[in-house]
Amino acid sequence: MNICVFLSAADLDDRYTRPAREFAKLLGKGGHTLVWGGSDVGLMKVVADGVQEAGGRLLGVSVEFLSSRARPGADEMVVARDLAERKRLLLEKADAVVIMVGGTGTLDEATEIMELKKHGHTDKPVVLLNTAGFYDGLKEQFRRMEDEGFLPRPLTDLVFFAEEPVGALAYLEESLGTK
Repeated sequence: MNICVFLSAADLDDRYTRPAREFAKLLGKGGHTLVWGGSDVGLMKVVADGVQEAGGRLLGVSVEFLSSRARPGADEMVVARDLAERKRLLLEKADAVVIMVGGTGTLDEATEIMELKKHGHTDKPVVLLNTAGFYDGLKEQFRRMEDEGFLPRPLTDLVFFAEEPVGALAYLEESLGTK
């Protein structure tokens, strides 16, 4: 399956890179394709390296102003005009989405896929990988939105929260019937 991973391009601490590397290895060993922002820096590089080393494919979607950071040697690399087109292409090429640790760009991508699901514009499974409790506050905020009536669908219809990489991939494979 084509698994889109939204994540940071920053160089991060081992508490974030170790689980990302573990997920990448699982993805590659499972014969899946990583669909990602195409960057060859930071956590994006860690995940791309792990997938490629474990035998998976790499499908990158970079953006013009970041194309100098695009990973050489990806199986496929598309360069979008802008961030909006990049998000659209990433989601279009993916069967499922995993949200890893990241900054405002990752948060934007995460809320966009959840908004599309909320309105019934996609039924792709979405996993938020809550590495080292990074998304505990966001999880609490989403639950508050649900409890106070801001979400017209149950939160569990929009996103699955996984604490470990193995649980994230198991959920996706089960959701899409690949295991």
